[in-house]
Amino acid sequence: MSDVAIRVEGLGKVYRIGAQRVAYGSLRESLTQAIQVPLRNATSLLRGQSRENSEAGQTIWALKDVSFEIKQGEAIGVIGRNGAGKSTLLKILSRITQPTEGYAEIRGRIGSLLEVGTGFHPELTGRENIYLSGAILGMRKSEIQRRFDEIVAFAEIDKFIDTPVKHYSSGMYVRLAFAVAAHLEPEVLMVDEVLAVGDLQFQKKCLGKMQSVSQTGRTVLFVSHNMSAITRLCSTAISLDGGRLLESGPACDVVSHYLASTMGTPGAAIWTDPGSSPGTNEFRLAAVRLVDGAGMAVNVTNIEQPLDLQIDYLVLKPGLRFRCTASFNTGGTCAFSTLEPTEILRQGSGRYRSTVRIPGNLLAEGEYTVGISIFASRAKKMHYCKVDDVVVFQVYDPVSGSSARGDYAEGLSGVTRPLLSWHTEYLR
Repeated sequence: MSDVAIRVEGLGKVYRIGAQRVAYGSLRESLTQAIQVPLRNATSLLRGQSRENSEAGQTIWALKDVSFEIKQGEAIGVIGRNGAGKSTLLKILSRITQPTEGYAEIRGRIGSLLEVGTGFHPELTGRENIYLSGAILGMRKSEIQRRFDEIVAFAEIDKFIDTPVKHYSSGMYVRLAFAVAAHLEPEVLMVDEVLAVGDLQFQKKCLGKMQSVSQTGRTVLFVSHNMSAITRLCSTAISLDGGRLLESGPACDVVSHYLASTMGTPGAAIWTDPGSSPGTNEFRLAAVRLVDGAGMAVNVTNIEQPLDLQIDYLVLKPGLRFRCTASFNTGGTCAFSTLEPTEILRQGSGRYRSTVRIPGNLLAEGEYTVGISIFASRAKKMHYCKVDDVVVFQVYDPVSGSSARGDYAEGLSGVTRPLLSWHTEYLR
């Protein structure tokens, strides 16, 4: 028996822009349309426009020629910019919409959470919707009853379980919807970015639940803009761009390449014209780089990778004492600052470089900006230059077992992630 849970071949989905479809039209509407369509086509031809070109300009391919395979028990992340086709892919796999071309084979029962309250009837209570969702998944009543208390406890809405869900807040909706989708034991669980509706504590619960689901041999598809969650939960990932499959492979590699493509500059700022670069008449900034062990500028790095911050500057007037400082900031908070411990006398003019080593397992996962300052002094006179957010980079932390997180699936709080030594002993 094949171990492939999902096989997608040449999948494509086209939408007509601005199209309106009427489920049931009257005879008069049909006759009117039959008369209007030839007139519209004739008008287009008189204007030099063919019918085919007119129709082509009104369509958009949300997915085009997408092919991949997912093995049973695999957790796979789906990433990409807004409009890349992520949600469309999940809707096709969930059989909510039909593809325009290609096909998808899915083995096993599907549980999906693509929108807040997917599959819920607003007039029914939470209790009734649990049984309705289970019936849609093909489960017997006894199976649903066996998991009922666990679902309610996970959603934390026991006081409102007999209230119609139309009165639920969006947070309550998504809590119950995820609890139902995850606990009714589908072979394939599909979750879109809808988890962002929940609070931070509930998001952690959901990530932990999806982790346990994948460890029991069931397949998980997870769409998210949270790259940290993707690397924590998923072993592999696919990246979509403009409806096409851009890359597939190990989650850490796919996330790294995606972040590098979205962040633009390769971890470096270079000024080629000294006359317009930051600085004073005594010195000018030439370049700031964040480089890896191979000396290559980077803007995405593994949490375990040490980095060097290089600050190049031109000394225009010799005989000054210099000191460089750098601050690393994330989410509006200063993670840490560092500076040269002593002022260094620059006797001659020319280009100088100050380098500071940022050790691995120091910064937590997330996006960071680097600001630098240069102080130059002679006697009591000070010359000063400061540049904020000169370099931007991203740190990701895979669940590899060798970082400070070890095999702990959820995130750790804080802006630093030092790898400390732990030991346990028996005390009698």
